[in-house]
Amino acid sequence: MAFVWARLAFFAGIISLFHAGYSAAQHRAYMRITEQEFTSLPTDISIQGFLSLLMAMYGILYIAGDFKEIRANVQLQNKSWETVGNRPTFYTFAHRGRALSPNYSPPKATRSPLDPIDNLAAGPHHQE
Repeated sequence: MAFVWARLAFFAGIISLFHAGYSAAQHRAYMRITEQEFTSLPTDISIQGFLSLLMAMYGILYIAGDFKEIRANVQLQNKSWETVGNRPTFYTFAHRGRALSPNYSPPKATRSPLDPIDNLAAGPHHQE
């Protein structure tokens, strides 16, 4: 039975929250039409919005059911201290630190099979 009341409270809170938003938009439009300065919302609209929010939150907390405890140590119980700090996604091998080292010597240029061939223009289809 409490579940039904929680759903009812949630839906009533959401509908009332939309109504408060619509009332705020109507009030703002009225202020524009009458060319009055808009300073703040009327108290009844603010109270309706706040109470609607509380009612919707109350309803959703009971609809969601019991919360489970979040325990980070459950996954870490079987790991040693050395493996906890191991994060392979943060490994970086191609960085500029080696270029700043005094012992750094750049690799020798090697030809890759994907490099363009220089004498392609001198092939069998080339006419001079």
